Amino acid sequence: MNPRPLAYSVRRAVEESDLQACFQIRKDVFVGEQQVPEDIEYDAHDATAVHVLAVAADGTALGTGRLLHGADAAGKTGGDPAVGSLGRLAVAREARGLGVGAALVRALEDEARTLGLTAVDLHAQTHALGFYERLGYVVYGPEFPDAGIPHRAMRRVVRPA
Repeated sequence: MNPRPLAYSVRRAVEESDLQACFQIRKDVFVGEQQVPEDIEYDAHDATAVHVLAVAADGTALGTGRLLHGADAAGKTGGDPAVGSLGRLAVAREARGLGVGAALVRALEDEARTLGLTAVDLHAQTHALGFYERLGYVVYGPEFPDAGIPHRAMRRVVRPA
């Protein structure tokens, strides 16, 4: 059975209400469902990251993700300021399987291009490797734990705008 169609859009989260919706989705998914300690879910990078938010036509927040760039990304990607770091991708349970996650990734890649970045790295939970591979990401490096969850590093080259 195909999932029901859902009208939604993805936008850069700039308004305080949008950012709070992003943080609530992360709390629901990472802290609530995956038991990530709340004190490590939110960090200083949130203040400078580009956040995106998927919103249903009725205004319901469906998903979020963030992109670190510049000095923030260099710390996460091994020092290359031309490589952004995609992270904190979370989709509300009721919106999973509807394409929201892929739309969020593509929106973050568009933001990376706008910033002139040449590639995007991410740390994928191992159960999500196939999702990111279908979007063009390639695994590199060994498996490692993050918040007690197995992850692998991945990268996709993007062309600057």
